[in-house]
Amino acid sequence: MDYTAAQSGFRQQPNMRLRNTSTDSPDGSQLFEDTSGSAAASQTGYSNQQAGPQAAGFPGQSILSDPMSNLAMAYGSSLASQGREMVDKNLDRFIPISKLKYYFAVDTVYVGKKLGLLVFPYMHENWEVSYQQDTPVAPRFDVNAPDLYIPAMGFITYVLVAGLALGTQNRFSPELLGVQASSALVWLIMEVLAVLLSLYLVTVNTDLTTIDLLAFSGYKYVGMIIGVVAGLIFGRSAYYLSLLWCCVAIFVFMIRTLRLKLLSEAAAEGRLVRGTRNQLRMYLTMSIAAAQPIFMYWLTYHLIR
Repeated sequence: MDYTAAQSGFRQQPNMRLRNTSTDSPDGSQLFEDTSGSAAASQTGYSNQQAGPQAAGFPGQSILSDPMSNLAMAYGSSLASQGREMVDKNLDRFIPISKLKYYFAVDTVYVGKKLGLLVFPYMHENWEVSYQQDTPVAPRFDVNAPDLYIPAMGFITYVLVAGLALGTQNRFSPELLGVQASSALVWLIMEVLAVLLSLYLVTVNTDLTTIDLLAFSGYKYVGMIIGVVAGLIFGRSAYYLSLLWCCVAIFVFMIRTLRLKLLSEAAAEGRLVRGTRNQLRMYLTMSIAAAQPIFMYWLTYHLIR
């Protein structure tokens, strides 16, 4: 056999076309497509898209720069401030909210002295509220000043103690506890409203405010708590004895406190009260003080069995 021809035939194969060589024709197909040019074009387009909105500006900028929009915003803010001032003024007419901080300006020493005064007021001599430049000093500086901390905490504690008493009698339920709390609050509001109406009918010129009356009426919760706790621990007889003591104490406390607010200066100094108007003021003071033991017994007698 002629191996020379076979070998030369094996060697003489057609030349293969390489990719991206100069021999490629313009219309020839490539094995891999060159995407470098398209990537650069897409990057250029993306940069143009980013620069477009920045160069054009947001539509809101033209709105905010509009003088009419600024004027409308200023007018709306002025209306809102005027409405807030009107609401605060009308609300402060009935409840001086701006003065509430004064009634909660207490400390531990004041609370201890005030609780002792409510339980044993017989040895206290000076009942006048101290003033500084025609303004009463904060309660933490004067034990005679009214506060709302003790009445508020007393009301909450009374509701908790009432729930405890109902639980020991297997009568506790959320509905019954809610009725107990709401009834105590309603009686307190009715008492304050009755005192305000009486002051209006008697035409008493006094510096007592609604919050002052609320504070004085809320001090009775201290005696109510003492009576219920004593009844739960020592029995029904201890409830009556402790409640009787607290009733007498709150009666004396209210008489000596309110006489400086309702009676004339002559009565406050201990002299004889004369005149129909002063007698009405004395009767009103006695009535307010006598109402405290009645409410104390009415709101606690059913909790001890």
